[in-house]
Amino acid sequence: MRCTRSTLATAVFLASTAALAEEQRIEEEIVVTASRTEKPLSSIPNTVTLIDEAELAQQLGVSSDLSTILGNLIPSFSPSRQKMTSSGESLRGRKPLYLIDGVPQSNPLRNGGRDGHTIDPLMLERVEVIHGANAIHGMGASGGIINLVTRTPSEEFQQSLRVESSLQTEELSETLGYSGSYSVSGKVDAVDLLASVSYRDTGISYDANGEIVGFDNTQGDTMDSDSVNAFIKTGYSWGEQRLQLTINHYLVEGNNNWLSVDGDIGAGIPTTAVEADVPGKSPSNEVTTVNLQYSNEDIFGQRLRAQVFSQDFAGTYGGTPSGTFQDPTYGEVVFDQSQNNSEKRGLKLTLIKDDIAGAPVSLAYGVDLLQDETWQQLILTGRAWVPPTQYENIAPYAQAEFTGIDRLTVTAGVRHEISELKVDDFTTLYSYNGGQFVKGGNPEFSETLGNIGATYTISNAWRVYANYSEGFSMPDVGRVLRGIDQPGQDVESFLDLKPILTQNEEFGVEFSAEKFAAQLAYYISDSDFGQRLALGSDGIYSVKREQTEIDGVELRGQWFASDSDTLEVRYAYTEGRYDSDADGKVDTDLDGRNIAPNRFNLSWARNWTDTLSTRVQANWLLDRDFENSAGEVTTEFDGYTIVDASAQLKALGGEFALGIQNLTNEDYFTYYSQTAGNDIRNFKGLGRNVNLSYSRLF
Repeated sequence: MRCTRSTLATAVFLASTAALAEEQRIEEEIVVTASRTEKPLSSIPNTVTLIDEAELAQQLGVSSDLSTILGNLIPSFSPSRQKMTSSGESLRGRKPLYLIDGVPQSNPLRNGGRDGHTIDPLMLERVEVIHGANAIHGMGASGGIINLVTRTPSEEFQQSLRVESSLQTEELSETLGYSGSYSVSGKVDAVDLLASVSYRDTGISYDANGEIVGFDNTQGDTMDSDSVNAFIKTGYSWGEQRLQLTINHYLVEGNNNWLSVDGDIGAGIPTTAVEADVPGKSPSNEVTTVNLQYSNEDIFGQRLRAQVFSQDFAGTYGGTPSGTFQDPTYGEVVFDQSQNNSEKRGLKLTLIKDDIAGAPVSLAYGVDLLQDETWQQLILTGRAWVPPTQYENIAPYAQAEFTGIDRLTVTAGVRHEISELKVDDFTTLYSYNGGQFVKGGNPEFSETLGNIGATYTISNAWRVYANYSEGFSMPDVGRVLRGIDQPGQDVESFLDLKPILTQNEEFGVEFSAEKFAAQLAYYISDSDFGQRLALGSDGIYSVKREQTEIDGVELRGQWFASDSDTLEVRYAYTEGRYDSDADGKVDTDLDGRNIAPNRFNLSWARNWTDTLSTRVQANWLLDRDFENSAGEVTTEFDGYTIVDASAQLKALGGEFALGIQNLTNEDYFTYYSQTAGNDIRNFKGLGRNVNLSYSRLF
């Protein structure tokens, strides 16, 4: 049977592989590089999800949307928006930090909600997720880390080809989408290389009633879009050293052929669309990530990991005659659209020393440097909406591990963040009370962040772990600064620029036997001065800085029912509240823009033969009421159930995959639409969708 190693339960007891030598499902210890140093999962005192190559391929057979894949395997991750935007998608009720091979992809200085679309998932080898706030990679991981690990070159010369089509039966010509990818990989002497390119054309979507799902013409939509991804990774190895360069360029762009038609939430009418030319430039994401890594396994008795990187991001949003864009200087009615930009440059340096002075203590230490310049412009009139905002950070850190007591591993670390924000003088748009001059400044911040954790092996079947960790992030600086509508403000003294410190406490227990494995984790996540997006009467979200408290439970179980059958259950319960009246007590529920629903994920995988395997998975999103400080229900969420099925057949020298998303053709309004939507974005979810692919390695 295929080794199932992709989930929370597979972290269980890999350190005790000797006791499981006869268990075919666990072949080797798995290491997690998202923690900055390679470690077995069993020694990490955090909840970790590892989605390996096999399970990632299985999920891609059903959907190419990364957020959907994460939600299928991590129930504490919010349901996918099914759009180009990932705004409102959270992990444990807070924003995660997306990385590609350790290079940050999220844009916390002006969170435009596009960090879930920076690479085609076909370029990935696995996904590593560390749950809960931490400062392992610096700013932005208040909900956790999602590290997208790219594919590695093969030892032998190989070529791979994949073709795919996706469709719905309502209107084959309109829903038909297709994609293709090709890669070449190999090694010559000390040099290895992997080059890959993919192209994806996506059709439109229909809901379960045969109606067109509405387009998000402003935030961007993956329906009726084209995407291309060019990827290259090359390395040179000599002795104990390796130098590796990775370059990834990704572009997804809408075609502007469908115009959204508003729905009516009160009347239960969904947002739809009609075929029409949409004015303005197409919404798009264009991202280039460059990553140069150097490693030396023996330098003065230590191991060295050095990484220099850059990431250039441009996210273009659709055009609109929004009241925010109006200015009599540009005419009676101004049609405009914005583009969010970020340029990141950074260095990560890590040294690892084992058995310090002969003691059972290892130490990882180093320094991170980051410069992130972010701005948002109105591209049709050439105006600045968010001024260029430069964030500079230096962060020395040290992380120690003690293994001197049998069955016990203790980790502790400290990281000191030294940050400066640079903003020149600027003037807000005319719509902000006639345009306000804001004096620039260079506010400085510093935070010392700590973490401590322990994992204890009770027996060959049981392990417990606990940790306390702190995460550091900036608020959505761009959204705060661009909305200043009162005179006499300056960047230096503007209160809302105070950074966010998130404190995460977690306790977990794991059980592993020959036929069954399970994990239960409880966590608390608090911010004394957090960040919440609140919808105003004008339909525009603003940043609220308030105390927030989130706690929850995550449960996972695996049952190897036979040599061919694996059953899995996942459950996440999340509760979040904020302080609405600044009295020091949380009193109001966080809404669907800020927190995920409670849900069960169930799956059954079976290997029928050596060439045929199947998987059925179901997501139960549970009903939920959201209450205000008076205990009144302000929003109701009607849960729904999505069932997916997939099959893989090895034939004709390759593998065919058939995936059916929403097998039962469930009719539902999406979680976001029900809890944070409006008439413009009252979207229904995707109806039954069929995906067929063929891949071959030769």
